[in-house]
Amino acid sequence: MTDESRAADAPRRGRRGRRRKPRSKRKKALVITAWTAAGVAVLGGTGLGYVYFKLNGNIKGVDINAALGTDRPANVDNGSQDILVLGSDSRSGKNSKYGKDEGAARSDTAMIVHVYKGHKKASVVSIPRDTLITRPECPAKDGGTDRGGQRQMFNTAYEVGGPACAVKTVEKMSGIRMDHYVEVDFTGFKKLIDTLGGVEITSKKAIHDKDSHLDLEAGTHQLSGEQALGLVRTRHGVGDGSDLGRIQLQQAFIKALMNQVKDVDLFGNPKKLYDLADSATSAITTDSELDSVKDLYGFAGGLKGIGSGDMKMVTLPIQYDPADPNRVLPLEEADQQVWDALREDRPIPKSATEKSAGDKGNAGEVVTSD
Repeated sequence: MTDESRAADAPRRGRRGRRRKPRSKRKKALVITAWTAAGVAVLGGTGLGYVYFKLNGNIKGVDINAALGTDRPANVDNGSQDILVLGSDSRSGKNSKYGKDEGAARSDTAMIVHVYKGHKKASVVSIPRDTLITRPECPAKDGGTDRGGQRQMFNTAYEVGGPACAVKTVEKMSGIRMDHYVEVDFTGFKKLIDTLGGVEITSKKAIHDKDSHLDLEAGTHQLSGEQALGLVRTRHGVGDGSDLGRIQLQQAFIKALMNQVKDVDLFGNPKKLYDLADSATSAITTDSELDSVKDLYGFAGGLKGIGSGDMKMVTLPIQYDPADPNRVLPLEEADQQVWDALREDRPIPKSATEKSAGDKGNAGEVVTSD
């Protein structure tokens, strides 16, 4: 989309789908940080003509509304927002160093960010990639239709139908309409962390994982982009070696990243401000309602009051599949508690996760941002 077409299209997009507006391998990359990156990215886009058009050109957009049509949950105008933040395990291009490109990418890190009315608090729900679900019929990447099916891994939705199918799958699971979609890849994630100057974490144990290229002794570290990527991809270096342990590491890293972002004096260093904006906008793919600096700026402005202590992070309640220990199944009653809470803009009740295997990864206390 050109800058001219964005400008011409802006009023139309603004009327469509704008809701909840507040009154005031496979080793995977972490991409929930995209929504925090958006807040960093757009700060340098205002008031500077060249910067505005440069950053606009960086952002890739996907028209989710056009792809899915009317087969979606109803809009709920209660002042909250729901954002699907996703990442793929593509090995194409600069990501090829992390494994063989087999021609298809999967969404191996997925989180739903629910921003509560007033935009002062948020809940984040991680969906394990190996969760077996009933995948709905979706528009396929080849232009046809994928019929979906039962007992499909959650991360195959992106593989068969890209962002639109991932959004549709989450909406069918939750009964909640996603307001926005944000995605980041391996290379973009690394560049963002390096531009930020690294992220400080403390590891209570040594972490060594040749598959994710991570070698950390116990102690406090300022992680480079490569090290940060290794941390959020590692499965075998800590905990029980499962995807559940990796999710716990990802959640700890997100909080460390948010703390780091808030500590950076962006306006005191214009070059760093621009570099961060350039890195972050180059790294992300968004829905078409966020694919301009102006739209992204407005969206990020609504998130800037949320700190790491204002987020509750959980894993979707699941149990191990009796037929296959490498897969997990949704705990339907507990999951419904989670979805009902988000739909009604309430905190997720503690009872929803009490019986879940989601905290069995044994990695939750290994990494901190203290």
